[in-house]
Amino acid sequence: MANILNFGSLNIDHVYRVDAFVQPGETKSSLSMEDHCGGKGLNQSIAAARAGAAVRHAGLIGSDGGMLYDKLIESGVDCSLTERSDGVSGHAIIQVNDAGQNCILLHGGTNQELTESYIDRVLDAIGSDGLVLLQNETNLVGTVIGRAHQKGMKVALNAAPMNDKVFSYPLELLDWLIVNEVEGAAIAKCSREEDILPMLQAKYPNMSVLLTLGKRGAVCSHNGKIERCGIYSVKVVDSTAAGDTFCGYFLNEILDGASVRDALQLATAASSICVQSMGAADSVPSKARVLDAVRSGALGELGEWGGWR
Repeated sequence: MANILNFGSLNIDHVYRVDAFVQPGETKSSLSMEDHCGGKGLNQSIAAARAGAAVRHAGLIGSDGGMLYDKLIESGVDCSLTERSDGVSGHAIIQVNDAGQNCILLHGGTNQELTESYIDRVLDAIGSDGLVLLQNETNLVGTVIGRAHQKGMKVALNAAPMNDKVFSYPLELLDWLIVNEVEGAAIAKCSREEDILPMLQAKYPNMSVLLTLGKRGAVCSHNGKIERCGIYSVKVVDSTAAGDTFCGYFLNEILDGASVRDALQLATAASSICVQSMGAADSVPSKARVLDAVRSGALGELGEWGGWR
């Protein structure tokens, strides 16, 4: 069984359904509003747990975040290392338009209150087996990377949202970097998509890279080999947690010994189910549902990789 420790963000998502995104200077009424559990960290913990991994979540929950803790526990995530804070939890204002695309405004809240002493307590409480997973929605990401690597653990970073802080992290210590085409190009410092993987491989030869390309699929560089995967053509209702679902499923499969090709295909199926439902964490499917959908052909045929743009 895959063993994952996620130093991850925890957000309350305020989701507004709109016909089109609000433009500068515009005021408009939403079609609906719902609160959901989210944050890339929470979503990825839940995705990995529903994929079958043993997941421990490390992070801070504010006084308003009881629903976040409950959702993690309900989804099979170990929260014994999660701590409470008197502050306000991280939250997001999310617009979802009629095309199923999203527009997200984040407030860090307690996600930005990690301390070095807390990081040390968490790492001291566990062994050195397994993988530490991070996203760029908390503070002290670079500290966690360095101390987890020093402890002998594998480390994966989903460098989203991308900003200048990423360049201060010891990326050379990563075992896995997970990025989309915009994030990958920024880190590789290139303008052409086809140069992202070669440039990252040259700069960080010990790091594997998972590059997601939206509707064109995904590409993975691992152990000197490149694997590509297309997508299933499904109706998109809400893409909010699709990338997080892909990440959680992919890492679980890789850590569980699956081939990169099989991991890509299962992660693609899981994210294809995810986008057909509203919400973030609530839209992440169970592994049984994903396997059934693949076996039954409910998702249709897996398409070809869409190529570079």
